[in-house]
Amino acid sequence: MQARPRIVLSTTDAERLERLLETLDDAKVPGRAELAAELDRADVVDAKDVPANVVTMNSTVRFRIESSSEEFCLRLVYPKDAHDSGTISILAPVGSALLGLTENDEIEWPKPGGGSLRVRIVEIIYQPERAGDFHR
Repeated sequence: MQARPRIVLSTTDAERLERLLETLDDAKVPGRAELAAELDRADVVDAKDVPANVVTMNSTVRFRIESSSEEFCLRLVYPKDAHDSGTISILAPVGSALLGLTENDEIEWPKPGGGSLRVRIVEIIYQPERAGDFHR
């Protein structure tokens, strides 16, 4: 697996995701360990200092799965909000892969059951911090 690109998280997202992870059982949530590792390696900054081209929680992002060339436009959300159409949970393998990346970044991410997928960020359509929404 290639080196993972640098990721940036807001303090708000990092704190909320750490609280979420505390409630989850490794055995019941595939990918929990990978998400925890991403939080550990992230550059955590104040929400006002998050660059405008970074995928944060509640961002709407257009991305491509490189192996299939399929493109998606989804909003990255917490599990409680993932029932809405057009959303992807942070606990989904692709959701965890998106977090903290910038436009044009690629990351290889493990799939449940083995193998990996390569995800490329095409465009960040909406980012709460860029829109001045720091308390969503």
